[in-house]
Amino acid sequence: MTTTSHYDCIIIGAGAGGLCAAARLTAAGRKVLVLERLDRVGGRAGSEQIDGFTVNVGAIAIELGSTFEETFSLLDVPLDIREPSPATVFRIKGKLINVSKGGWGMLLGGFTKKAAKIGAKFSDARGGDLPEASLSTEEWLGKYTSSSTVHAIFRNLCAAIFAANADEVPARAFLTYFAVKGAFKRFGFCPRGTQGIWDDLAAGIRQRGGEIRTGCPVTGLTVEDGRVTGVTVARSEGEETLSAATVISNMGPLGTALLSGGDALGEDYLRQARETLRPAANIVVNFATRERLVDAPGLITFGRTRRLCNMGELTATCPELAPDGWYQYVAYGVPRPALADFDEEKEIEHTLQDLRDEFPGFSDAKMLSVRVMRGDWPAQRSCAGFDMPQDTPIENLWQVGDGVKDYGDGGTQACALTAKWAAERVTEYVE
Repeated sequence: MTTTSHYDCIIIGAGAGGLCAAARLTAAGRKVLVLERLDRVGGRAGSEQIDGFTVNVGAIAIELGSTFEETFSLLDVPLDIREPSPATVFRIKGKLINVSKGGWGMLLGGFTKKAAKIGAKFSDARGGDLPEASLSTEEWLGKYTSSSTVHAIFRNLCAAIFAANADEVPARAFLTYFAVKGAFKRFGFCPRGTQGIWDDLAAGIRQRGGEIRTGCPVTGLTVEDGRVTGVTVARSEGEETLSAATVISNMGPLGTALLSGGDALGEDYLRQARETLRPAANIVVNFATRERLVDAPGLITFGRTRRLCNMGELTATCPELAPDGWYQYVAYGVPRPALADFDEEKEIEHTLQDLRDEFPGFSDAKMLSVRVMRGDWPAQRSCAGFDMPQDTPIENLWQVGDGVKDYGDGGTQACALTAKWAAERVTEYVE
């Protein structure tokens, strides 16, 4: 079945980047259609119900301020997020350290005499003095300290933010994120699960005239004379072809190139997607206890562990997520390696053993889910420092999401920034 419906922009994928792009274009009065193969919006950052618990799938911490929050405000959609206080703490040798006031100097000063030198390098980075791109964070840090505790802290910071190890994340990307962009200072959790914010944004898009179709997988692109003119979707009645002036893909560069008709992007683009992108993996452990394991309402980043990098007690700020009398947690482990193949069972066990070692009460926990995000459904489509450009060889086809983010970016904020850029390109093109 073929139709002639025409849109200013068709967006493939209703993940963070796709929805944010749709929100901006809808707010600007454009005729927009979002196509999503799943039966829900939100992509790799949704929620599910398990035994009365609202369990997040993928990301839990939603950044506040700047471009992401601005996207919601364009449609007058409230961002239903509660901020924990303190937002982050470190747990090192069984003790909690709140660095909200003392910063890097306070955190590192107790473990290495060269903490001041490391802090100075953060200042240098803010001034534009960044290491060469080929130097890993572990190699860069090794120039200033051999402290195993400091190296463990930096490993778990890389793991928590980038879903990769310190020997896999370029030092330039690490310093760009933490020193230059000053990212991830304000964040919170949705009391209805992460799915709640995406449902709110989708409702706002629809109320302003935007269209979103879930359960609607895209199977191909129509490309004529170097321009994409439409997309093909699979329907129960057959295939449907929809025409558009522009297309934005939230599938990732490789997924887009592998669509039927994606060969119009060219062999070089496909090769670049396969060689440049470094999908990052993590292990997500959701569990609940009757007794509170630790008094920390935000995210805990760990010191010396095998694989466990961070954890949050969601019910400290959002008790609605769990039945009465339960404390609900999510913990993240990052495998070694995170950017290549690994033994899944072994890496899960390392993560669980870390939790047993850190919290004796974990042995009595109710396990809700253990999910490994990797391959075609990764924690991040590409580790920071290994992204591709947002534009493509096709003049009116652009990419959004965590495979085409700005150098050193991460999180939902990065996806929102890619959406803003792509929405501006669409507006320029259709005018």
